[in-house]
Amino acid sequence: MKILVLQSSPRAKGSTAWMADEYKKAAEAAGHEVTLVDVAKKKIAGCLACEYCHGKGEGACVQKDDMQELYPLLAEAEVIVIATPIYYFTFNSQMQAAIHRCYNMMTLPKVKKLALLLSSYSPGVYDAAIAQYRYLCGYWKAAEAGIVTASYEEQKTDATRQKILDIVGQL
Repeated sequence: MKILVLQSSPRAKGSTAWMADEYKKAAEAAGHEVTLVDVAKKKIAGCLACEYCHGKGEGACVQKDDMQELYPLLAEAEVIVIATPIYYFTFNSQMQAAIHRCYNMMTLPKVKKLALLLSSYSPGVYDAAIAQYRYLCGYWKAAEAGIVTASYEEQKTDATRQKILDIVGQL
């Protein structure tokens, strides 16, 4: 399967980046084709709600920024993995910008499954992010491919690595 991992932590050696990398390694070891994109390092502006994409643009966004690199990857992905730290109980702004800019695509033509990797300093702050993930699954008509959360004490542990291996194994 073609897997696209979108990692949005600004901390290159942080827990979210570690989780995304562990997912990538496990999926590649299982024979999948994996592309990991660090959206935190990309210049992706928020959606302007201008509706250009649904009118004159015929599906193309009026903004020409680093999101242009993601559109072909999103169009070909069969599995999308959202790896984000929790900021104020949901995805951080870097991930939100990338997701909001999918508005021009409306649906992702080949996506079959979505997975979610979340890290935070605090336990029990995941409900809003998980709800957003589940709404995305419904909107994009994708099955849930697993959720892994890691609060401070669970970050970069063998137990968390095993949870990641488990959801990769269910693809």
